[in-house]
Amino acid sequence: MRSLVSGATNFRDVGGLPAGAGRSRAGVLYRSGNLVHVDDEGLQTMDDLGLRRIIDLRDDAEVRHAPSRVDGLDVEVQRVPLFLGSVESFFARDVSLGELYAELVEGSAARIVDAVRGILGAQPVLIHCTVGKDRTGVTVALALAAAGVDRDAVIDDYARTEGLLPAERNRQVLAGIRALHPENRHAEELATRSPAPVMRGLLERLDAEYGSPADFLRAHGLTDAELARLRAVVIE
Repeated sequence: MRSLVSGATNFRDVGGLPAGAGRSRAGVLYRSGNLVHVDDEGLQTMDDLGLRRIIDLRDDAEVRHAPSRVDGLDVEVQRVPLFLGSVESFFARDVSLGELYAELVEGSAARIVDAVRGILGAQPVLIHCTVGKDRTGVTVALALAAAGVDRDAVIDDYARTEGLLPAERNRQVLAGIRALHPENRHAEELATRSPAPVMRGLLERLDAEYGSPADFLRAHGLTDAELARLRAVVIE
């Protein structure tokens, strides 16, 4: 499946996912990688989508390196950097994807809540990071799970990402990592994969430690009223 927005990697709507007797609303919540290469056609598509808010999960250095192209769009950009430390450190330490996600939810919980809260303020909303795989994948998965989307559908949506990453991009990124860290065991997974078992493991971890993904968000500041609003916004 091609990206919904020309020039943006992995741009897609998370509408239509089963949620008990309902489903997630189309045209409310989008996810993607960065917007630096969005072309004129892509800008027109974003304008046609009526985006009101973009939640950018990247840190300052990433934004400077790859500024979003949103010229002329009447959209609010909300910066919520999910800072995990140097990306280089993940490869130097040779962490697994599961370990990376555990660090993300432990170290950036309050900011994940801020990002989820951002969904409530204005829709349609786009959540993105650099590739739209890890920070975006975790944040969107927690929002969907807390809203009541069926767990298998949450996991399937996360897992779709690896099929949307350009093969040439993957080759270039992996070559760069292996040149610096030839012994790294997790490079391909970290850079190019979104395996369903990794997301299932994260959600089960939150079940065990907090009770549910919704309880994780509640423990870090999301109120019951905000959770109810999230369900009303995301689910039809």
